This record gives sequence, C-alpha cells and structure tokens, in this order.
Amino acid sequence: MSDAPIEEMSFEQAMAELEQVVGQLERGDVALEDSIRLYERGAELRKRCDAKLKEAEEKVAAITLDADGNPVGTKPVDAG
Repeated sequence: MSDAPIEEMSFEQAMAELEQVVGQLERGDVALEDSIRLYERGAELRKRCDAKLKEAEEKVAAITLDADGNPVGTKPVDAG
C-alpha cells in the first residue's frame, strides 16, 4: 500500500491501490486497527476513482459529433 496523496493519483493508480486494499481485507490476515485504516483508505480511493470516472464521462459527453461521427468541437466542461 502506498502513502501517496490520493488527491494526486490518476484513476489507474487509485484503482490499482484499491485492488490491493481489497485483497488485504479479503485475506483477513491484518490486525483490527490495520483493517480499519485499510478500509478508510479504500473508501477514499473509491471516491477518487468515482470522481475521475465522472470527469472522463463529462469530457466525453462534451464532444459534439457531425453527421459522419467526426468531432466538430467541444463544449467547456465545468471543472467544479
């Protein structure tokens, strides 16, 4: 498990670490306090993945296609 700041992680980094966290929790070979810490980090990683997916979906939805399916421009996406 990484100590990298979650808010700086890419989707791929957050997902990879989330998979590690889930694996450790499923094995059940960690102490209770460590399990709680892992669960909390996992919840934050899941939120990061959700946010990055939403951001990507908004970018894709902002692309306008012409009759032939070619991009003709993009609309700005609110970053808020």
